[in-house]
Amino acid sequence: MKTVSRIDLLRKSIGQARSAGKSIGFVPTMGFLHDGHYSLIDRARRDNGLVVVSIFVNPMQFGPSEDLAAYPRNLPGDSSGCMKHGTDLLFLPQEDAVYPKGFSTSVEVSGISETLCGKSRPGHFRGVATVVLKLFNLVQPDRAYFGLKDFQQFLVISRMVRDLDLNLEVIGCPTVREPDGLARSSRNVYLTPEQRRESCRISKALFQARDDVKKGEAQAINIKAMIEKHITLIPDSRIDYISICDADSLEELEKIDRRAVVLVACHVGKARLIDNILLNP
Repeated sequence: MKTVSRIDLLRKSIGQARSAGKSIGFVPTMGFLHDGHYSLIDRARRDNGLVVVSIFVNPMQFGPSEDLAAYPRNLPGDSSGCMKHGTDLLFLPQEDAVYPKGFSTSVEVSGISETLCGKSRPGHFRGVATVVLKLFNLVQPDRAYFGLKDFQQFLVISRMVRDLDLNLEVIGCPTVREPDGLARSSRNVYLTPEQRRESCRISKALFQARDDVKKGEAQAINIKAMIEKHITLIPDSRIDYISICDADSLEELEKIDRRAVVLVACHVGKARLIDNILLNP
């Protein structure tokens, strides 16, 4: 595995791979990698001749009171894991390379960015879209891989790629879960042992929602009430949102009469946890 921080060296390696006729798979991350990230790398490895992983904790997607400084980091472990899972090129850009002095451009994906996490975290998806577009321009991948745990992010990036006619495929990969069902997340490290034990109530509620819809429940208000009941039992929890939306547009639904997704965000102690599951009536 080759590790580079400079943009010119990244482009040189990408050019060499292109000259050799290799397709390029890209996994952008903020580091502190876990099995969810590694599942994306594994998929990229199966699909492509060259696998590129970036690690960059993007300040543009954090709000003033959010956990940028405290965001968990483990570069030695990340590097070892990337190598184990077949990464060819690890890109570790410095902040002044991504956002040089005088940087003043941003990318806004209107509508779909302004609800759910976008409403709770104003400017978050502007930061995500901006840095991802910049990384796409640097890496020039054929395929880019994102976990569906961040379902809204996946839709935002997919819409940006479509609207701007970028020549790549955005591939969503299934959420990777702990044995008890909790979605893998870098922020799970913030949970106390008791909070960690009880946080599996989130996924249990989502699994029940999926089952209830399969059995014929079509009223979103009933599904949301059930999920709320589960989550309020978690110690030190505070619900940000429970939303049932059209799975393509994120339009809020009252009746589940099409392919839908139920999305949850809640604070548990110091951690903000998100999860979702698709509903097929």
